[in-house]
Amino acid sequence: MAKRSKKNQKSHAHLEGYVVVAFAEDMDQAHEYKTLLEANDIPATISEHDDHAIAAREIAVMVSEEFLDEAHVVIESQHAYDDFYDFAMDEDDESDFDADFLEDEY
Repeated sequence: MAKRSKKNQKSHAHLEGYVVVAFAEDMDQAHEYKTLLEANDIPATISEHDDHAIAAREIAVMVSEEFLDEAHVVIESQHAYDDFYDFAMDEDDESDFDADFLEDEY
């Protein structure tokens, strides 16, 4: 029988009842998700897991199962806002707007 460390048992007990709402690309993004969720009164936690078999590191943002649907809505709303903002900024960068066009010739 494999022996488990006490540290692993504590972290699993802490996460009991929690489910993954999103995987983050890096720790900064994970903290942004956590802050966003907590600002919307959704308790959240971050769980990091190293998968040595594929040499990857997963960073999961987790919430209590009872808040899962609401958390998905909050995160998806933020993604939509970010996408819109990125699109608007791209439009501004690409436009060849000439400020002289609006000047009066009086």
